[in-house]
Amino acid sequence: MTQRTRVAKYLAAAAGLIGLALSAVTAEAQIPEDVLVVGQIAEPKSLDPATVTAVNDFRILVNVYDGLTRYADGTLKVVPGLAESWEISDDGTVYTFKLREDVTFHDGTPFNAEAVKFNFDRMLKEDHPHHDTGPFPLAFFFSAIEETEVVDEYTVALHLGEPYAPLLSNLAYPTGLMVSPAAVEEYGKDFGRNPVGTGPFKFALWESNRQVALERNEDYWDGAPPLRGVVFRPITDANARVSEMLSGGIDLMVEVPPDNIATFAQSDEFVIHEQAGPHLWFLILNMKEAPFDDKRVRQAVNYAIDKRALVENVLQGTATVATGPIPAAFAWAYNESLEPYPYDPEKARALIAEAGAEGADLTFYVTEGGSGMLAPIAMGTAIQADLAEVGLNVEIETYEWNTFLGKVNPGLEGKADMAEMAWMTNSPDTLPYLALRTDAWPENGGFNSGYYSNPKVDELLEKARTSTDQAERAKLYKEMQAIVYEDAPWAFIANWKQNAVTSSRVKNFKLQPSFLLLLHKTAKE
Repeated sequence: MTQRTRVAKYLAAAAGLIGLALSAVTAEAQIPEDVLVVGQIAEPKSLDPATVTAVNDFRILVNVYDGLTRYADGTLKVVPGLAESWEISDDGTVYTFKLREDVTFHDGTPFNAEAVKFNFDRMLKEDHPHHDTGPFPLAFFFSAIEETEVVDEYTVALHLGEPYAPLLSNLAYPTGLMVSPAAVEEYGKDFGRNPVGTGPFKFALWESNRQVALERNEDYWDGAPPLRGVVFRPITDANARVSEMLSGGIDLMVEVPPDNIATFAQSDEFVIHEQAGPHLWFLILNMKEAPFDDKRVRQAVNYAIDKRALVENVLQGTATVATGPIPAAFAWAYNESLEPYPYDPEKARALIAEAGAEGADLTFYVTEGGSGMLAPIAMGTAIQADLAEVGLNVEIETYEWNTFLGKVNPGLEGKADMAEMAWMTNSPDTLPYLALRTDAWPENGGFNSGYYSNPKVDELLEKARTSTDQAERAKLYKEMQAIVYEDAPWAFIANWKQNAVTSSRVKNFKLQPSFLLLLHKTAKE
């Protein structure tokens, strides 16, 4: 049976539940009792885990695919996934994984060591026949892998060029999810619209801007899920998501607007979920062009923004003021000696005057929504007002999330002076390595869209990712944070405590510190 035939079969089987979810549901009773409808913040970009970067997409992907490792429930501790166990060589450069046997992809093809090799080679080797199904923007996660060796059918060894401390954690992140080689070979660049994994749910349907529907995998190696299906509906307008939740059109809503938390908390029909995790909301500042090529102006922006007012008023206490590029959730690596830039508009004005930047005109990219962006338009408008108070004239340009990423990720040069951004990460290495190193400038495939470059920061980050001693890594990360704090390539704004609301009929659901939406055990009464 071909994958296309299988999809047709899934559609036929799921037609009833999907059709109900598609309509403008006005009463909770209209949603099938064994189907969960999730209100997403945006349309996914792709369902190929190797090609996407947004948590909005990841929330779907982790229910379709598995990785070699995964995070233990409620923690960022790495535990076995598709790999039953692993051994690390004494020098830290060879990771040998024993794979689970008798696991199959949703298309019926076997998961084995050859499949693992296909996945890593596709991302990392330019001469791989399916490397053109990329680009693979987070392949950085696995750049230390020089060779993937098939030892036997269910044993695979990853050979690294040097020790790489975050590897096991990165394998648990969505970029490390295992895709079906046969499906990639069949669909090529269209694989992201026809995803095939080994996870608890199978892909059934994607109707653009309406829904992504998944169907229960009855043969899941870790036990079939209680839900017959899950429907992810992209509802980009926050007020519309709230309305759908209140009317029963969706069962689960992620990223609840701060203004609406009290509304849901007052009703027995809903349950509010909260979970701390490593998140940073910040402004990327374009250092290639005036005025942000001057450190004084970048520091002035950090002083000019009333971050406490933002977290207390706009975000209504759902976040804390951020200090630097590593969130406090990574307690072992966080530099506690640093304090957030205080709100000091007088100092901001003095720095701007000293740099000769009074009255500068700035273009500010703001998104309508997106993963971890909280209340981006309200935040952007408040920041615009704060900067006007210190003599900076800010013009806001607003874009839909995927369009926004298409403008920001290739770099701000010649387009904008600053842009909102948020990252939710699995390691203290991730965000600075992918977005602050010189080698992470956009033309090199990274996310350093403001073109920050400091050789000492580059050196510290390289040392930290190759050290296998956590105390040494912590020292290096803390030194890096102090330098970045002083250089101010970003305006550090907020660390969010993620939230969601579910119908009281939804059981066995909880948020994860990884920010991933795991629905394998979730049920609905």
